Amino acid sequence: LLTPSEGHVRFDDRDVTMLSPEARNIAQVFQFPVIYDTMTVRQNLAFPLKNRKVPAAEIASRVEDMLRRIGLEAKADRKARGLTADEKQKISLGRGLVRSDVAAILFDEPLTVIDPHMKWQLRSELKQLHHEFAMTMVYVTHDQTEALTFADKVVVMFEGEVVQIGTPEELFERPQHTFVGYFIGSPGMNVLPCRLENGEAVVSGARIALPAVRSVPHAGQTTELGIRPEFVGIVPRGGGVPIAIDRVEDIGSERIVRARLDGMPLTAILKENAAIPAEADAAFAPHALNLYADSWLVERG
Repeated sequence: LLTPSEGHVRFDDRDVTMLSPEARNIAQVFQFPVIYDTMTVRQNLAFPLKNRKVPAAEIASRVEDMLRRIGLEAKADRKARGLTADEKQKISLGRGLVRSDVAAILFDEPLTVIDPHMKWQLRSELKQLHHEFAMTMVYVTHDQTEALTFADKVVVMFEGEVVQIGTPEELFERPQHTFVGYFIGSPGMNVLPCRLENGEAVVSGARIALPAVRSVPHAGQTTELGIRPEFVGIVPRGGGVPIAIDRVEDIGSERIVRARLDGMPLTAILKENAAIPAEADAAFAPHALNLYADSWLVERG
């Protein structure tokens, strides 16, 4: 929508930097429904095609297909003003997807007002359409489940800076920044202040062996140990690092243990039937330990 202050915007080999938004040939779906209340559902979907003088037979065919995809066939000839918020948003999605000629479709948190069951259905539809039509889709979301469900690659930003680009597996297993570890995963990664001594991390007096790293953090850098709750075990006293358990949350197939390691919060995820000793230690899976210096991952050797 904007002319950048520097650099260029290109769609393939076409420079669109100085073109108007209309000439850039993009579609945008906003967070909240933007539709024509006085038109029917069918007319709303047909409108962008009519504006581009698409033949009537093709308009009818594409609109019928989109009505089926968004589940509004039965309400095709009703005025949009009488529909629910999620039905209106489905019209917005349909208008963005009904065009076959767009250079890119921009989605700005489009499923915010959609009910949970329909979210899963529309996510699947969007992914199928992406593969079917090979459209470029830029999808902004604060919902990590949504991002990880859709994406082959995810871009995570923190304070205006890209901190990691990677597959969902890479973001989960090897967060490049502590924010990625905190943001991706539920609960997020445990991040514990530590100091380094002879290749070990010292956390509140406990020594934890680390995998070999390519470079040793500089003096003065803040060092932290990161480990996901899935790789924290709860064992009898003497088998790991002493902790105090605050509470256990049973969520069906798993139990979330909320504990403190010398006053610092520590979370572990255990299987539903896992035993939890009264006097407990935390045991960290060595392969899952990540070392961070000034919030950035120190690469392993």
